[in-house]
Amino acid sequence: MTYLDITSEPRHLDEVAGRLLLITGVVAVVGLGGAAALAMAGGGGVDRLLGTYLVSFTFYLSLSLGALFFVLLQHLTRAGWSVVVRRLAEGLATNVWLVALLGVPVVLGMGRLYHWTHPEGDPLIMSKSAFLNPGFFTVRLIFYFVVWGGLALLMWRGSVAQDASGDPRLTRRLERLSAPGMVLFALTINFAAFDLLMSLDPHWFSTIFGVYYFSSSVVCFFAAMPILLYGLQRAGYLRRVVTAEHYHDLGKLLYAFIVFWAYIAFSQYMLIWYGNLPEETGWFLKRQTGDWLAVSIVLIVGHFVIPFLALISRYPKRRPALLVAAASWMLVMHWVDLYWLAMPELSPDKAPLGPIDALCFLGLGGLFSLGLVLWLRRHSLVPEKDPRLDESLAFENA
Repeated sequence: MTYLDITSEPRHLDEVAGRLLLITGVVAVVGLGGAAALAMAGGGGVDRLLGTYLVSFTFYLSLSLGALFFVLLQHLTRAGWSVVVRRLAEGLATNVWLVALLGVPVVLGMGRLYHWTHPEGDPLIMSKSAFLNPGFFTVRLIFYFVVWGGLALLMWRGSVAQDASGDPRLTRRLERLSAPGMVLFALTINFAAFDLLMSLDPHWFSTIFGVYYFSSSVVCFFAAMPILLYGLQRAGYLRRVVTAEHYHDLGKLLYAFIVFWAYIAFSQYMLIWYGNLPEETGWFLKRQTGDWLAVSIVLIVGHFVIPFLALISRYPKRRPALLVAAASWMLVMHWVDLYWLAMPELSPDKAPLGPIDALCFLGLGGLFSLGLVLWLRRHSLVPEKDPRLDESLAFENA
């Protein structure tokens, strides 16, 4: 028995898609154009622009990868509660194809971003040249995006095809694919984190750095979802389909991965501090001096202490406006986290926070949002004939 007739709910973006594409396009042009203009007008030039571009690029990549993890996990566990929010996650995941295009400037600018591209005079970097070289780096990035994009597209196509056919075999097929897909996802996100961020300092290494990036990616996704759902509901979409019960579960998962991120961050720091080896401690020392010490403190308090206390109660998780406020804060802190990972290698003496960073973030956000609208505009925002739709519509937390 269906508990809610979803045909009475607005669930297609057709009417507003044109306006959204225009707005996101303008934001993209103004943001990226403004960032480039400021950089060229004395704000640090190409090097400064590439540095903040890498931070924002890895931010939006993490959002798509967090969404891909969520979609794979829901099929892997045969979850029912999440069906009504899964289509939005599928769109975010499939948008990794756009993120792949956004990675072109990183590849073209690798000579300015990564010290290992010119290893002359550094025997340690030269000893790693079989792995850290421009050609192999580019091949690996292409492979990662083909894996992520292929998995996301398989999940997306199976889901939207079921809207038309209602064939339950499509769900079983996606469930079977999700297990090997999760293994591929785990391997590729780890190596991508090593390549894109850890290799900014080719002398340093951490075996759990990939898990660190994974945990922050999932935090990013679970922070973005309540914001997007709340925005859609304020615009008149999915008002009865997505309830406080679904927000509650998204809030619980956001809270859980905030704690998981803190656990991984502390584990990485504690093990390196305990080992006290110069080749490992130098990376943290750089982030504990000058301007970067203040950023480190902001990260500890803002990425863990404040959200831990804000979301520990059941109350804010069931009130969308409060959850959205906490989630918005977490998106800012996630960006600060990525800035803290990358920029000390490019600007060790000071934290060059400024308008360039905000404009670049908004510009890439405009492009990312434009791609998301393009994926979603011709399809229902709800998997309409998923065999577990009724379970999701009737979902209640214990």
